[in-house]
Amino acid sequence: MDKQGRRPGWNEYFMQISQMVASRSTCLRRKVGAVLVLENRILATGYNGSPTGLRHCDEVGCLRQEQGIVSGKDLHLCRGSHAEANLITQCAKFGIRAEGSTLYINTSPCNSCMKLLINVGVGRIYYRELYNDPLSLELAEEAGLEMICFEGE
Repeated sequence: MDKQGRRPGWNEYFMQISQMVASRSTCLRRKVGAVLVLENRILATGYNGSPTGLRHCDEVGCLRQEQGIVSGKDLHLCRGSHAEANLITQCAKFGIRAEGSTLYINTSPCNSCMKLLINVGVGRIYYRELYNDPLSLELAEEAGLEMICFEGE
């Protein structure tokens, strides 16, 4: 909130939006929402779910649950795409440049998504919950990508 307690600061604002974006997720295990921002302007959003036009896990069931796959393992065994991948796809589809942007996300990226974020030039990531993927953090550090655990303002 600002000094008068009337409105959230920018970081809180974008983190709140990431939670709203996550509400669109059709994943039965983890709802993730991502907001890509440059100069306090939203460039794109993404949430985890199946590709456009395909049935979602909330319709057909969760392959990962059915096979007893634990969180963080065999991420490729899923109908859905991660929020970050969907966000980057939106940027590509609509010709939006992500270089120097900031990502706001409720759960920090896995290493596969981290590689994508590094390649498109995201410079900073604010997250609420740390996803258990040490390689992701190593990649971010090596790339000079700033990772900030957001606990509110």
